Amino acid sequence: MNNEAKICQNCKNQFTVELEDFDFYKKIDVPPPTFCFHCRLQRRMAWRNESGLYKRECDLCKKTVFSMYPAKAPFPVYCHDCWFSDNWDPMRYGRDYDFSKNFFAQFDELQQVVPRIALQVENMANSDYSNQALECKNCYLVISALGNEDSMFSYRLLYSRNVLDSFAITKCEIVYQGLMGRESSNIFFSRGFADSHELYFCEEPRGSQYCFMSANLRRGSYVFRGERLTKEEYKKRFKDVDFGSHEATGKLKEEFAAMAEKAIHPHGTFKNVVNTTGNAIVNAKNCRYCFHGSNIENCHYCFLVDDAKDCMDMNNGGHGMELVYEMNTVGAAAFNSKFCSDAWPDVINLTYCDSCRSRARNLFGCISLRAKEYCILNKQYTKEEYEALIPKIIEQMNSMPYVDKKGRIYKYGEFFPAELSPFPYNDSMAQDFFKLTADEVRTQGFRWVETPKSVNATIMPEALPDNIKDIENRITKEIVGCAHAGKCNDRCTVGFRVTPREMVFYKKYNLPLPRLCPNCRHFERLGRINPLNLWRRKCQCAGKTSESGDYGNLAMHFHNEEHCPNEFETSYAPGRSEIVYCESCYNSEVA
Repeated sequence: MNNEAKICQNCKNQFTVELEDFDFYKKIDVPPPTFCFHCRLQRRMAWRNESGLYKRECDLCKKTVFSMYPAKAPFPVYCHDCWFSDNWDPMRYGRDYDFSKNFFAQFDELQQVVPRIALQVENMANSDYSNQALECKNCYLVISALGNEDSMFSYRLLYSRNVLDSFAITKCEIVYQGLMGRESSNIFFSRGFADSHELYFCEEPRGSQYCFMSANLRRGSYVFRGERLTKEEYKKRFKDVDFGSHEATGKLKEEFAAMAEKAIHPHGTFKNVVNTTGNAIVNAKNCRYCFHGSNIENCHYCFLVDDAKDCMDMNNGGHGMELVYEMNTVGAAAFNSKFCSDAWPDVINLTYCDSCRSRARNLFGCISLRAKEYCILNKQYTKEEYEALIPKIIEQMNSMPYVDKKGRIYKYGEFFPAELSPFPYNDSMAQDFFKLTADEVRTQGFRWVETPKSVNATIMPEALPDNIKDIENRITKEIVGCAHAGKCNDRCTVGFRVTPREMVFYKKYNLPLPRLCPNCRHFERLGRINPLNLWRRKCQCAGKTSESGDYGNLAMHFHNEEHCPNEFETSYAPGRSEIVYCESCYNSEVA
């Protein structure tokens, strides 16, 4: 069998099913997809709510809780303790499979009545307003997080402490406005850092310390705006920079953006990878089109995945997974499962399930089951009955497919239709990475709800003192108006509060008070990461300089003064202003 070109049902663009993809589909006995990679990812993300949170009542114990679902959700919502208790039985909602109805329609009927868990959290301490998180302590609005302490307003935070307003941070301490960093401390306004300490406004530093406004440092110390200084001279110049001023820091951000634009960039951020394409990958072998992952092997089309083998089309998962396909929010030893959302830990042979947990086995079309096996639509069967019925259901799914409002067809082998998601599109992860306007969402057949607004700001951002040293702690009693004033597409809450712990952090590290609400800051961060896409490009090293002439090479490369002949796949789209070098040319400059 050769590669096969197909047309995506959704976006109508051509995509390719590779030979090794067919091998995987055969291994897990599924047909090839009819949606392209990006449309598959968008649809799965539409089934994961991370930061659209509401205050409501638990429908069982009646206490007030934070929840992914508003009070008007059609199904019951239980707090963590009630959902895991023996005070209710999800099996009582079970029903016979009706071969006169499409499977997805029956699944949708089931999900209108089965209770859901309020938040996807486990082993949390004093971290009530966080979601999709495990084993965190004293955390506030951390999302997709594991093993953190004393952190706030951050996404994909792993094993870190004292991190604020950051994205994709692993094993770090004291980070503010950091992007894609690991194993570092005291990092501020920096991106792509590793094994470093006390950096401000640095791009792609490795093994460096005490540096300011510099790019591509390797084992650098006391570097100020690209100039290597003595320790005493560095401290003298650094002392003159006022990071506590909102106006001054804004100008530094502009300077940083201009500096990064004229610096060279590696075609991708990788460490210890073999035969791997994508971006932001550590420890990978034979992986293709993967983004922001680590410790993965034979994985294709994955995003935010750690510790997985032989998996495809998966996002937000990890920790010992194998043979997982078209799943979202999955992990902790999941095996041989497909087309599910929120399946962990230690689940085996799950198909088309949602919120099934804790050693669940051999389930099809089930919701909110724990430690159950051989169930279909939450009804119990014997092993023999289950194994006889599943092939008949699959055959019926193909002969009687679901057709959504826009005419897209869903047979066996496609993830759940986005229009059946229990979350509105703009509450879901899809809005973070595939941002749409309300009109675009409705045009595509998805659901949109207006974001609740925190109105009646008691102090407007323009009325705040410029410098953090002049802002008194009583600001924590105010509602600060967001500078976007609800006029953006970032789930703006119009007003926000500054927490006391947050204020302590800003004062301690001399950082300006934010003028945007947490949601607007979140989208601003996401706007600074590369897209989840790859383009074929040529190295922009022209011999002595970059093609644009903005960067002069510091070393002789293998191609001498000729243009580099290397090509690569990169997440930097053609036409972007950054200077992108191949691995060889980049390493010649920074090693």
